[in-house]
This record gives sequence, C-alpha cells and structure tokens, in this order.
Amino acid sequence: MLEDLKIISKDSLFNLIRLYDCGENSQAVLRIIEENHLNIKVMLGVWLKAELSAHETCSWLNEPIPQETLDKNMVVNQEEIQRGIALANKYPETVIAVNVGNEALVEWNDHKVDTDSIISYVKRVKKEIQQPVTVADNYEWWIKSGQELAKVVDFVSIHVYPVWEGKDIDEGMSYTIQNVQDVRNALPDSKLVITETGWASIASEFGERASEEKQERYYHELNEWSKEMNITTFFFEAFDEDWKGETANPLGAEKHWGLFTVDRKPKKVMQALYPEL
Repeated sequence: MLEDLKIISKDSLFNLIRLYDCGENSQAVLRIIEENHLNIKVMLGVWLKAELSAHETCSWLNEPIPQETLDKNMVVNQEEIQRGIALANKYPETVIAVNVGNEALVEWNDHKVDTDSIISYVKRVKKEIQQPVTVADNYEWWIKSGQELAKVVDFVSIHVYPVWEGKDIDEGMSYTIQNVQDVRNALPDSKLVITETGWASIASEFGERASEEKQERYYHELNEWSKEMNITTFFFEAFDEDWKGETANPLGAEKHWGLFTVDRKPKKVMQALYPEL
C-alpha cells in the first residue's frame, strides 16, 4: 500500500484519492498516509449494500435477493456508517470529505438503497463529523431523481463515462461536458464534483473504442477542462483491477481502467512521468 501511495503521489501528481469503503484496507491506507506523512488527502467512502432487490432492473441479478439478506445488509450498513464516522473523526487532517453510498441509487446496480434511506444516512453522518458529506452516483440519476438528495448533501458527486454510452474519443470530452452541464441545469444551486470518469485501455465490450492512446487523450483533455472550470475531478482509476468483472473474460472493461497495470507498470498516459517504472 505504501508503495502504491508513493507512486500516485510522486511529484504531487495525485494528492486527492477516493476510498470506497471503511473496511480494513481503507483503514490501513489512512493509517499509512498519516504514519508516513504523505501529502495525500482522502474522500472516504461508506459502502452501502443492497437494502432493496433490483433483480428486475439489474442485468446480472438473476433472482430476487432474499429478504433475510436485505435485512442483514441494513444492519451491516449501519455498522459501516458508524465506521465511516469514526474514521473521519480519527483522521480529520487526511479525510476531507465522506461519501455515503456509491451507485446505490441507480436501477441497474445490484446494491440498491431507497433514496429516503440514503437521505437519512447523510443527515446522520453530517451530525457526527466536520467534513462535507456527499453521495456518488450516475449523472442521469441526479438529473432525473436528485432534487431532494441534492438539498441534503454538501456537494453533488457525479459519474460520467462516455465510452460506456457508445461514444468514441472524438466525442468523449464534448459528451462529458454535456453530462455535467445537464446536471448543472437540473441542480443549479448545487456544487458539483466529478467523482468518477475515465477511459478503458482494453475492453472486449468497446472494441477499438478502448486503447491506451484514447485513454491518454481523454485524460489530458479532461485535465485541461477540469482546471479551466475549477471542478474537482477523480479519474477512474489508479491501477487495473483484474479481480473485477467476469473471471472468464480477461479482456473485460472492468479490469482495464487503470493508469497503471496490475503490476504497477505505467500505461502510455503515465510513461513520461514514470520512466523508473
């Protein structure tokens, strides 16, 4: 973990990262950052498990999630929220924001939680910590359904993935900008942060739309626009995750969003900055 954190923070390249849950790995990351005095701030995630069964709208849920499991998940979620509160208070200099739930509101995911429940969770966390609190989800959800939640969070966190929506690199940045503008139009009083966007370097789902060259172009175009607009943006992601997606498909998109490979070799976008790797 220390090696990874040193890679991404080299020459102050990435000083702000996302953690998606409050489990032991995330706890270790926070401890290592502080123990080693690394110049890295963290947006801490509270991972919410399914409290509703989205088997009718999630393509990979083949049958309903048993009510017993949903009931257990509600208890687990309460424990996760409490861990998030404790970590935010334990590491006030490192944790600069807390995210409650990641893509738990969209119909197409397998860990759906009711909007009113998430609103209550956000209110609970806000009472217990000093840092701003948000919820991260797909830009379309915020446009269609986010009005009430937007009033509760300190800023709105959106995910935009042009390549998932059939766009090639020539449309990548313009589509991203349009997504952001559509959220801004729907929620004009909200601060916006892009908490996920990126471009896969390999993907059987995308064919030639995925490549290291296109990832490099999207990264630089996005970086330039984000600085110009002064909008905080998290690029998904640091390192490839070969455990994600279908085991039988090593070329699946879920495994290849990293700026670095699984063995920490820089892809084209990072090679000039990391000759030693």
